[in-house]
Amino acid sequence: MFRGRHDHTIDKKGRLSIPAGYRNEILRRSEHPPILTNYKNYLALYPYEDWQVIEQNLMAKSKLQPDVQAYTRFVISGSDECPIDSQGRILVPPALREHAQLQSKVTIAGVLDCIEIWDTTIFETTKLETMSRLEEIQLSVDSSPTS
Repeated sequence: MFRGRHDHTIDKKGRLSIPAGYRNEILRRSEHPPILTNYKNYLALYPYEDWQVIEQNLMAKSKLQPDVQAYTRFVISGSDECPIDSQGRILVPPALREHAQLQSKVTIAGVLDCIEIWDTTIFETTKLETMSRLEEIQLSVDSSPTS
């Protein structure tokens, strides 16, 4: 599991250092490179086997539903293998950097099964929005069924 938050920088070439604890967990869980994909306004890095489960779940859904098609197209076409180099970095492809508006300051957040990569300003804005609705969100989470 991934948890916690780290402030980092991404260089002009798109290299991003993955915190040691996260890196060790990724390498412990798989021999394959992790998968990086786009979501609404951030990126998510998954250990390879966890990503395989996501792909299998999407393949099992009806391809006749436009929302399933759109979501699958967005997430799967935005995904890429991102090997961790000997210095503990991944290379974030230009299209994904552009999508998440990654310029320099980056927030890396462990969120259970994946690592989210955010532009720090967008992360802070989103965090403030969440905090303003935290009680409402918590009630919704507490009342939602588990699996």
